[in-house]
Amino acid sequence: MANLIGAVTTSHIPAIANAMANKLEETPYWKPFFDGYPPVRKWLNENKPDVIVLFYNDHGLEFFIDKKPTFSIGVADQYQNADEGWGIATIPPVTGESELSWHIANSLVHDGFDMTICQEMKVDHGLTVPLSLMWPGNDYGHVKVIPVCINCEQHPMPQPWRCLELGKSIGKAIESFDSDMTVALFGTGGLSHQLDGERAGIINREFDLECMDKLVTDPEDLTKYSNLDLIEIGGAQAVELNMWIAMRGALRGKVTELHRNYHAPISNTGSGVLLLEHEMPS
Repeated sequence: MANLIGAVTTSHIPAIANAMANKLEETPYWKPFFDGYPPVRKWLNENKPDVIVLFYNDHGLEFFIDKKPTFSIGVADQYQNADEGWGIATIPPVTGESELSWHIANSLVHDGFDMTICQEMKVDHGLTVPLSLMWPGNDYGHVKVIPVCINCEQHPMPQPWRCLELGKSIGKAIESFDSDMTVALFGTGGLSHQLDGERAGIINREFDLECMDKLVTDPEDLTKYSNLDLIEIGGAQAVELNMWIAMRGALRGKVTELHRNYHAPISNTGSGVLLLEHEMPS
């Protein structure tokens, strides 16, 4: 079976890509954020996962608000990035892993998840910024990516408990795949933030840190929150925590925290990075 070796959580805001493009990593504003990533990059370079299953949300490049699937998965051999209008450069094509993608898709439908299955899929900053963060210079050509997209923009959105169940089903599918490949997970987005409206700029550090703690020790506890709770406590875009919850659900064995960093604000966002090592269940 495939070996699920660990997971990473990270913000994916477009401003990160602009900071990297303009070489601002060592400036006072950005340094506390970027200082959180060398241990993660070191772990990825040492462990060399063959595949990344990347949980993200699309911000209108592939799915606009007129057509917004609850859950979707890419099954392509390659994914293209395109200009979103944020001023960030597009990145080279991302290589897919279609055989494992189809296996996961079939397993999810068997488990009762009515997935939108994408044989072509444009990927936006929700996916590309994490790749650029983990492999500076876009040196990610050696790794294959499976995009799993969760609706965090258009109501009704899947609740945290459902996202955790989605992750569990994906973890089970990876474990059952007949291959010796190694797989890592990325849970992207968050944490507390709101981009517009009367509460624009809200950051709830206490809640962010609680979520990071619970994600490691008791992810089930996070399902006590509804999406409305997340919005009230952490701002409209705090529902992106659902990608972290789904990622954590896929880790069905023993989980060990290797590294964490939290910094706020970054572009009006509470930003956290976690590195989790995973031992496959016996």
